[in-house]
Amino acid sequence: MLEPAGSGQPFPRAFLRIAGASLAQHQLGLALALDCQRLICLARGPSPELIALQHGAESAGLRFHIVAGPQQLSALVTAADELIVVTEGLFADPAQVTPLLEGTRPVVLALPDDGAVAEGFERLDINNAAAGVMRISGALVERLHDLPHDCDATSALTRIALQSGAQMRQVPTDARTGPGWRMVRSEGEALAIETEWLRLRLGRSHAVTLSDRLARVGVLSFGSSLLHGGNASGASSVAALAALVLAIALGCLQLVVPAFVLVAIGWVLARATELLRGAERQAYSVMAPAIPRADVLGWVTDLTLIAVCLLGTGDATGLAPIPIGNVLFAPLMLVLMLHLAPRLLNDGLAAWTCDRAALALVLGVAAALGYLDVTVRILAVALTLAAIVLPPRRIN
Repeated sequence: MLEPAGSGQPFPRAFLRIAGASLAQHQLGLALALDCQRLICLARGPSPELIALQHGAESAGLRFHIVAGPQQLSALVTAADELIVVTEGLFADPAQVTPLLEGTRPVVLALPDDGAVAEGFERLDINNAAAGVMRISGALVERLHDLPHDCDATSALTRIALQSGAQMRQVPTDARTGPGWRMVRSEGEALAIETEWLRLRLGRSHAVTLSDRLARVGVLSFGSSLLHGGNASGASSVAALAALVLAIALGCLQLVVPAFVLVAIGWVLARATELLRGAERQAYSVMAPAIPRADVLGWVTDLTLIAVCLLGTGDATGLAPIPIGNVLFAPLMLVLMLHLAPRLLNDGLAAWTCDRAALALVLGVAAALGYLDVTVRILAVALTLAAIVLPPRRIN
């Protein structure tokens, strides 16, 4: 963590951010994926960003060390150790790196020089550039004592490893496609990679329904700013909950149509929360919880739908109270069928029937026409008949 993040920047490029997490935090995720036991950082001294990295490493069960120069590595690394060296500024997908380091021999990963040097990777010979990752024996660290104290430790260890017979292994072309293996040198490059990484990640999700597509467009448009601001998924969650609470308040005031519109907005925000939280988990190497936040928001949306239906199907004058059991049954059955649909119907149809935003808008139109109660009943029966009549979901 010694190289500056471009001219005039006071911080190292290891702390440039992609998806809200610094490059050092992304490399911490790589270390965790490789089952490392210790993390040794070359840095000029402690900083708030480095302390945050230390807390993250120690929380994940790694021992953390800071050294000021390459010669100090020998006090921490023994000949029996295996050392994985990652170049400062490297942004690499752990899923691509891990299989390339498998094996018993020391290995230095390399890239064909078809523009790699211009992208910031160090040249090894006329045909190859260093890919920024290698696995070597800890015994090679002792040879750093023969070099000047201000030498580049990563560059020196790369050449020492190759001179000692380490295998040079080429990174496959498909691993370099997209943002999966890049050298980041400035904030402009970090921003470009972040946009490409976020688009690629969201492209893997199958956005079938209109709600999913709206959520994806929103995250692609504002996700980078939200992730850099910190706790992007938290802000989206709060916005979703605020929309649902306001929907219930409007329902209590008999403003049922705008209440259903707010339920639709809350559902889209809940879907955006799922996308943002997935990006945060990958950026910070956080495991998915047993009960994801998006699932909780989905349950709250369902309860809000039931509540607005109850408020909308009662007598607005209050002169003829209706037993709550009579008005609760139909919306409750409708929501329960929404949960059964993914288990019974094929994927495409199940996705559309489970789109709470589309359902809320349909119910809003029905409420405006004065047919909310009968529409809820018809939809509940229609879902039940679809589950019985249509071809069942195939289980592989």
